[in-house]
Amino acid sequence: MIRLTRLKGKEFVLNAEMIESIEALPDTTITLFNGRRYIVLEKVDEVVEKVLEYKRKAYPVIDILKFLPGAQGR
Repeated sequence: MIRLTRLKGKEFVLNAEMIESIEALPDTTITLFNGRRYIVLEKVDEVVEKVLEYKRKAYPVIDILKFLPGAQGR
C-alpha cells in the first residue's frame, strides 16, 4: 500500500499491486487493472519511487534468495 494525495489535498492509500499504468496527462493519472483511475498530486517519478519502496519492503530479495535451490548457507 502506498500513500498518495488527491488533487483536492485528501490523502488516501492505494494498493500498489493493482497499478497497471502511471501517466502524466498532464496531472499524474494512475490506472488500475480493474479500469479505475486516480488523479494525484504526486509526480509520476514520485509514485514510481513509492511503488518501488513498497515492493522492496514487501518482497525483500535477500530473504527470497535463500529459498532458491543451492542457496544453503546464505
